[in-house]
Amino acid sequence: GHRRLRFSGTRDISTELDALGEVPLPPYITRENLAALEADKQRYQTVFAKHAGSVAAPTAGLHFTPALLNAIRQRGVDVQFVTLHVGLGTFAPVKSETLAGHTMHEERFELSEATARAINAAKAAGGRVVAVGTTSVRVLESVAAAQDGKLTATCGRTRIFIFPPFRFRVVDALLTNFHLPCSTLLMLVSAFATPGETQGRETILNAYAEAVRERYRFFSYGDAMLIL
Repeated sequence: GHRRLRFSGTRDISTELDALGEVPLPPYITRENLAALEADKQRYQTVFAKHAGSVAAPTAGLHFTPALLNAIRQRGVDVQFVTLHVGLGTFAPVKSETLAGHTMHEERFELSEATARAINAAKAAGGRVVAVGTTSVRVLESVAAAQDGKLTATCGRTRIFIFPPFRFRVVDALLTNFHLPCSTLLMLVSAFATPGETQGRETILNAYAEAVRERYRFFSYGDAMLIL
């Protein structure tokens, strides 16, 4: 369940968080000493993060370093950014018997004019849009659904629930980590594996079975897969 707390002794608790709080690591990551937790302040953060607000890092973005981003740009790839504040709903397992019974939590997002313009130009020229992480997919497909496929600068909240079959309007390829069982993100990547069809679950589970056999690392600090 969720609780809302009111703090006393400070005008704005956000100014005290760095001194009082700890890195909001997922519950499956444990730390036995403070030194490791201190390192997580850098490790559990993307190199391109700018705005505070997420309850977790977008894990696919953790694979990138400034050097790697520069190498990608040198190959002629246009790198653009979106903002989505990951919410607690990301970690909530689907407990209902039907998809209609699951309520998605809202997440705040921002799509800049520069990013919208660059993506529209790429699509018009026949280029591919490669999303880094499910958070990026949710931003782009939320805006596209509201604007009939055309992107414009937008700030808002999204409750988009992507599951098979789903027709993606913007994203052509997806880099994503391996996700938790019974999660909405596992449904999203299943939808992306076979867009507009329902066989994606089997495709993804086969990939996961291979990852288990080969002892891949799962979840936040784990390995990633590229779905083309």
